[in-house]
Amino acid sequence: MGSFLFILSIFLSCALVSGTTSSEFIYPNFTASNLQFIDNYGSFLYSRNGTFKASMFNPHGQQTNFYLCVIHVASNSITWSANHDAPVSSSGKMSLTADGILVMDQDGNFKWSTPRLQSLVSSLQLTENGNLVLLDQFNSTLWESFIYPTNTIVIGQKLHVGTLLSSAVSSGDLSIGSYRLTLSASDILLQWENKMYWKLSMDTNAFTESNYAVEYMEVTQTGLYLFGDNGSAVVIQVTLSPSDFRIAMLDDSGQFTVSSFPGTGLKQEFVGPVDKCQIPFICGRLGLCSDAAASDNPVCSCTPDFHLRSLNTTDCVPSDGSYSLSVSCNSTISSSKENSSMVSNLSLGYGIDYFANDFTVPVKSGVNLSVCQDLCSGDCSCLAVFYENSSGSCYALENELGSVMSSTRSDNDRLGFIKTLVGSSPTDLGGNNNFSGQALGFPVVALVLLPLTGFFLLVILGFLWWRRSRISRTGKVILSHPTSPSGDLEAFSIPGLPIRFDYVDLEVATDNFKTQIGAGGFGSVYKGTLPDKSLVAVKKITNVGVQGKKDFCTEIAIIGNIHHMNLVKLRGFCAQGRERLLVYEYMNRGSLDRTLFGNGPVLEWQERLDIALGTARGLAYLHSGCQQKIIHCDVKPENILLQDHFQAKISDFGLSKLLNSEQSGLFTTMRGTRGYLAPEWLTSSAISDKTDVYSFGMVLLEIVSGRKNCMLRTQSRSIDDDSSGGGSTSSSSRQGLVYFPLFALEMHEQGRYLELADPRLKGRVTCPEVEKLVRMALCCVHEEPALRPNMVNVVSMLEGEIPICQPRLESLNFLRFYGRRFSEASTREENNGQDDFMLYPQENASLASTNRFSPSTFSHVSSQQVSGPR
Repeated sequence: MGSFLFILSIFLSCALVSGTTSSEFIYPNFTASNLQFIDNYGSFLYSRNGTFKASMFNPHGQQTNFYLCVIHVASNSITWSANHDAPVSSSGKMSLTADGILVMDQDGNFKWSTPRLQSLVSSLQLTENGNLVLLDQFNSTLWESFIYPTNTIVIGQKLHVGTLLSSAVSSGDLSIGSYRLTLSASDILLQWENKMYWKLSMDTNAFTESNYAVEYMEVTQTGLYLFGDNGSAVVIQVTLSPSDFRIAMLDDSGQFTVSSFPGTGLKQEFVGPVDKCQIPFICGRLGLCSDAAASDNPVCSCTPDFHLRSLNTTDCVPSDGSYSLSVSCNSTISSSKENSSMVSNLSLGYGIDYFANDFTVPVKSGVNLSVCQDLCSGDCSCLAVFYENSSGSCYALENELGSVMSSTRSDNDRLGFIKTLVGSSPTDLGGNNNFSGQALGFPVVALVLLPLTGFFLLVILGFLWWRRSRISRTGKVILSHPTSPSGDLEAFSIPGLPIRFDYVDLEVATDNFKTQIGAGGFGSVYKGTLPDKSLVAVKKITNVGVQGKKDFCTEIAIIGNIHHMNLVKLRGFCAQGRERLLVYEYMNRGSLDRTLFGNGPVLEWQERLDIALGTARGLAYLHSGCQQKIIHCDVKPENILLQDHFQAKISDFGLSKLLNSEQSGLFTTMRGTRGYLAPEWLTSSAISDKTDVYSFGMVLLEIVSGRKNCMLRTQSRSIDDDSSGGGSTSSSSRQGLVYFPLFALEMHEQGRYLELADPRLKGRVTCPEVEKLVRMALCCVHEEPALRPNMVNVVSMLEGEIPICQPRLESLNFLRFYGRRFSEASTREENNGQDDFMLYPQENASLASTNRFSPSTFSHVSSQQVSGPR
């Protein structure tokens, strides 16, 4: 009896020890289950100050799936989980042994463990920042949870390039879901089924600070950062309000969020993407997402020829029961019926787009619709296509279909087609494709009331639209100054307006406008020093007039609220009397044209790449990163300014037009600089962001060659020098004259890319490096705007995230006409004794290509018509 009591006391003592929570450390031979620590919600280990705890926890209160978790106590947020793909029951155990951590089910079967370690475990520590750390006898780290993140990182934790975050299936099921956050060498990317749907750099709250390669991501007390250069350089940052606890999470819906804990619950500070309709599976398979901007919860429905697969899903299937959705050959579901069935394509109609179309290159361009559909029909992995009418581009949707979304973009002319099978029974994807009459039936009163309700809603919406348009037509955005003698400027209120300077202060700062550092059609630029000793560039605008005042107001309203590493920052402005001045940050290396074409040190190839990438990022931000699309309209080397380390920043974008989603982009006043003007300027075509892409392509060719595209030189910089000893076209080599874009096209056709590189770089650049930029530049200068890539894709190509596009020769033939006009004009000028000048054959060719003008028409186009104020 005494022996029994002794054994019982030992057992009770062990049970008591096992059920007691520990602070900061536990040691081998420790076990824990939710049942053992049920009074403490499964928690068995706390950090030193109780900020974090380790628990065998059942998230969302469900009673079937328990996980080894680290939890932030105050907010009850799970920051890490171990056995996320292998949950256990409430009696499943976590054990700490000398070999590491082991999670087993109630029968002792293995579910999860730490990897093999280099030495025996002495203790397990839970740190104050939420890191689970296995230590050896010398307190050296053997393993830590921060190195193996799940869907979350917290302050003090780093996510290195090559690692990723995976979403959970749901708040109660921590199994790995469909969404991934990956960290590339330049950005944070969100992906679904290996398809990208969001990038941090394109968010309006993210500021690109440097061009260093990204090494890791970190959340701190002041925001979200991507670091490079061994942690000494910020590449991209999202600045947030100070907080002692911050958590960055890829949630189960597919959104990336950053939240803080002010003391009363998590406060969401940043989210991407903001528009939930850009989330790939937000409305299920082929569900139509709309109105995400108007509400936090988007509206899900089906397109006209589809209906819900079942009442408890958002997946859509063909309404006609004789059609069934195709299944990818990569799917686990058998697709053997596809071979014996007739393939058909169901149209989604216009105004519908797909999340991946803006992040991928088409599988084929310049084809007709039937060819595009045939490409998909013959590929078992293809489930749908989007066909772009204007360019003949074919986008394939492969392996898995997500949601589709309503598109309000005026330039979107893509038409989607879903690949279906006819003549076989519908593919069973977990539900019935057909509803019973009872499920779809409506009461008769509903059939009467619904049309009336819809009519009254339309009347109300029409009234609200009329009232809004009336206000917008009569509203004013006018600058003011109490001493304005003319009284032409009234009070205004513009959110985010920069600092306002007095004219006298700017006179002092510039020493009475003594040092002029630039000039253009819109005014002169002077170097100045503010009282805080910071250098600035002061643009003194002349000949304001009615249009000038409008441009000035637009520039203030736009760039006062825009901040990006690759855009010149507006420090302030002056609007006093008739004086109009803009105060910019000072760029100490001047403009790209001086560095690229001047007699100073030659730009090395990597420096040229950095400048091209910085310029592309700045334009991509203007086109896609702002709340409203901004088109620059005058992209040229003179408007690309350089800072230390050849960091490129775009200037004068305040002179561009600001477009909303309803506007077509057609301007009434021609703008830009000859030599960089896209053909659409002179063919009465709509001006869009693709106009900037054309100009960027021309700049890219100049970056490659180190010479002006339209510059004629018959002295030291002949074509024999530029070609590094290679041959050239007979028409050019004979006189040493060349229209460089045409020469680039000819060398591309012959694969002789090195002959296009700046001869001063001889031996320091390779053929593949030059080919990459030349091909990209030629794609950008396609005559048809729809064939040009958008700037987001240009950035991705420069960063190596997507393949370089292939130039379409038939859309580049206009360069041959330009080249002929160049040769004719250059011969005439050479006969007049001029051996170094600028030629502009472009406008003449554009006018002639419209078949509405003869070549002689060009003589009547004034420079002001072609090149507006700059």
